Amino acid sequence: MTNSSASTKPQPSDVDIAQAHTLEPIADIAERAGIPAEALIPYGTTKAKVDVPALRTTDVWDKPLGRTVLVTAMSPTPAGEGKSTTLIGLADALRTAGHNTIVAIREPSQGPVMGIKGGAAGGGYAQIVPMEDINLHLTGDMHALTAANNTLAALIDNHIQQGNEIGIDPRRVTWRRCMDVNDRSLRSIVTGLGGPAHGTPREAGFDITAASEMMAILCLATDLADLKAKLANIVIGQTYSGGPVTVGDLKVEGALTALLRDALNPNLVQTLGGTPALIHGGPFANIAHGCNSLIATQTARRLGDIVVTEAGFGSDLGAEKFFDIKAREGGIDVDAAVVVATIRSLKYNGGVTKEDLNSENLAALDEGLKNLERHVKNMEKFGTTPVVALNLFTSDTDAERAHVAEWAEKLGVRLAESTVWAEGGAGAVELAEQVLEVIESGDAPQAGSQQLYDPAEGLAESIETIATRIYGASGVEFSAKAKKDLQFLAEHGWDKLPVCISKTQYSFSDDPAELGAPEGHVLHVRELAPRLGAGFVVALTGQVMTMPGLPKRPAAEQIDVAEDGTIAGLF
Repeated sequence: MTNSSASTKPQPSDVDIAQAHTLEPIADIAERAGIPAEALIPYGTTKAKVDVPALRTTDVWDKPLGRTVLVTAMSPTPAGEGKSTTLIGLADALRTAGHNTIVAIREPSQGPVMGIKGGAAGGGYAQIVPMEDINLHLTGDMHALTAANNTLAALIDNHIQQGNEIGIDPRRVTWRRCMDVNDRSLRSIVTGLGGPAHGTPREAGFDITAASEMMAILCLATDLADLKAKLANIVIGQTYSGGPVTVGDLKVEGALTALLRDALNPNLVQTLGGTPALIHGGPFANIAHGCNSLIATQTARRLGDIVVTEAGFGSDLGAEKFFDIKAREGGIDVDAAVVVATIRSLKYNGGVTKEDLNSENLAALDEGLKNLERHVKNMEKFGTTPVVALNLFTSDTDAERAHVAEWAEKLGVRLAESTVWAEGGAGAVELAEQVLEVIESGDAPQAGSQQLYDPAEGLAESIETIATRIYGASGVEFSAKAKKDLQFLAEHGWDKLPVCISKTQYSFSDDPAELGAPEGHVLHVRELAPRLGAGFVVALTGQVMTMPGLPKRPAAEQIDVAEDGTIAGLF
C-alpha cells in the first residue's frame, strides 16, 4: 500500500477507504464523460461497458482528440512506487481544475491480486472504484480471454486427433494454454496421455492470461473486423514440413471473435473523486506490452480534453512499448509524461535493504537518483518533457526531500511532490500544474515522431537499439536458439515487425540483482517468438517467465468474506 500521508496515526486499508465511499450511479458518470445512453451497457449500478460501435455513430466521435498524458515510473522495487495511485490522483486534480479528464488504465490480473499484495486500482484516497469488482472479476473480460485462448488450444488438439488434415506437427505446436492465476506447476506439462482415445501426447504448458497473445490482440484491436483479422493471423505452430500454421488455416477465427465480442468494449468505472475511468485490458509490461487497450485510450481521447493513461513498470518496459508498439499502431501522440518516484525506492536502488528504507540515507539516495535520471532521459528520447512525481511517504525526511529537489534543479528536471494517497486529487495540485504547463508550452508532437526505432531496419537492429539506448547495454547476445529463430523469422518475412522485449522489471539489465543504472552489460536474448496476431515479435531475455509463481505467503491468505458478503483483506 502506498502511504503518502503526512501523519503518523494508523491508516485505514485501501478496501476500507473504498467501501466507506458512496459511489455515484454509473449513468451519472457516463453523462459526465459525454457518453450517450444508447452507448452504455450497465453491469449493475456502479460499472458498465461502453458500446464503442454505437458511440461511433454519435456526434461524440466527431470531437477533436484530447491530449494524452502518459504516466510511467522509475524501476519498480518491493517498496512500491504508487504509479496507479499517482495517475488517479493526477486525473482528479486535473478535473477539479476544470478540465474534462478521462482515465484510461489497465485491468488487474488475479495473479498479482492473489499472489503479491497489490492491484492496479490505485490506493488510499486515489482509487478507482468499485475496487473489489475491479480487482476480482469486473465484467469478465479476463475470463473471456482465457476461454478464447483455451478454446483455440482444444481446437488445435482436436484437429490433430481427427485426422490432422493440415499436417500440424505435434512437436512444433507453439500455442499454449493460459489461466489468470500464478501457477508455476503448469509452466511445462504433457497432454494427451491415456491412449489413442485421449489425444496425441505432446509437450505443452500454460502462460498467465496477462502474458497471452489473446490479451495483446484485444489491447491492440480497433474494432470487431480488426479483432477477427488479428485472430486469424495467430501462428499456432508448424507443419511437418516446417511451414507456419495459423488460426485462419483452422478456420476458427469467427468462433474466437464471438467469445471476445463483448470483451472488446472497454469498461467504465469512476475514481473516488468522480472522474470517469475506462479500465480495459491488462498485459504485464515485463512479459507483454504493458498498456491498456488501444480502443479504450482512443475512446477516452474522443470523450475527454485530457486523457491520463499508463504504461506498466518503468520507462524501459511499459513506456518504451507504449511508444514503439501501441502508439505506433494507433497513431497516438504523447503530449506530456510523468515519471513516478519515491525516496524509498531511490534508496533501494542505491543499495539499501527493504528493512532499512525508513532510515535517512542521503548517500544511498544520491546513488539511487542515477536510476531516476536514466528514466527521465529515456522519456526525453521519445520527444517528451517528463515531470517527476515524487510520491511522499511518512518516513521521508526534510533533508531527503531537499536532496531530490536539488538534484532536479541541477539537471533542469520538472519535479512535483505528491501526497495523493492521503489527499486524493488535492495532493496532486502541483503535479497537475506542471503537467498543464508542459501540455500548453509547445506544439503537439508530429505523428510518428516519438518512436525509437524503425522496424524496417530489421529485428536484430531494433533489439540492439532498445538495449543500447534505453537499457544502457553495450550490446546484445543471441543464444543458438534465438539465432535459429531469427533465421526462421527472416525466411517468412517477419523480421521487420516491432519487438516486444520480455525482461525483468527490476533492472535495466536482464539480471534483477543489478539495481541502479548499470552500464556496459549485455542483453541476453534466449528466444524469439512471432506474435503475428498482435503484430510484433516477442524477445525473451534472461530468466523472465511467462507464468509467474506464487510467493511463500500469498495475499490470498489475507482475503476473506463476511456473512453479509463484504470482502476484507483486499489490500
